[in-house]
Amino acid sequence: MTGIFISMEGPDGSGKTTQIELLKKYLNDKGYEIIITREPGGTVISEAVREIILNKEYTNMGYMTEALLYASARAQLVSEVIKPALEAGKAVISDRFVDSSAVYQGMARGLGVDTVYEINKFAIQKIMPDVTIHLDLPAKVGIGRKKEQAELDRMELETIEFHEQVAEGYRKLAALNPDRIYTIDATLPIDIIHNKIKNKIEELIG
Repeated sequence: MTGIFISMEGPDGSGKTTQIELLKKYLNDKGYEIIITREPGGTVISEAVREIILNKEYTNMGYMTEALLYASARAQLVSEVIKPALEAGKAVISDRFVDSSAVYQGMARGLGVDTVYEINKFAIQKIMPDVTIHLDLPAKVGIGRKKEQAELDRMELETIEFHEQVAEGYRKLAALNPDRIYTIDATLPIDIIHNKIKNKIEELIG
């Protein structure tokens, strides 16, 4: 069985976690061994970097520092988890991947998409998702959901203007990569979103 790599992207509060769990069950039923991971995080070292990135006390963190920290966490995740899993024929589902950096740091922070991908060239080792599910949601709706769920972290505490740039950035990135990034309206009912994801994955695995 050939390994497959699926990333789930979207603004904060777009429902990625819920859809990842549903997708896990679907792929399990298809006979895949599933590896679920998240960014930043997914390994002991990457989770330690996550604590630094999302610490709401670090409000003076530079944008390039932020981008490099994300790339560092990603490099460890790819080497330790994603690459070995794909080589073993497993299905990897990642809650965010390099597209998040392209949007958050490249677009919303203004570093430039090309700059972010260049930084991450070494981190991802030429590994990109076979398909990226983009859950499209208005920024105000997403942050409203997050506030109801838990205390917000440093990134989630950014201005609504920042989060609106993120939401729009994902739309722009999806338009630039239509063959890989599949956009779904995240305001739809959970089961309808899941069915759309299943249909897309069916195209991938046959």
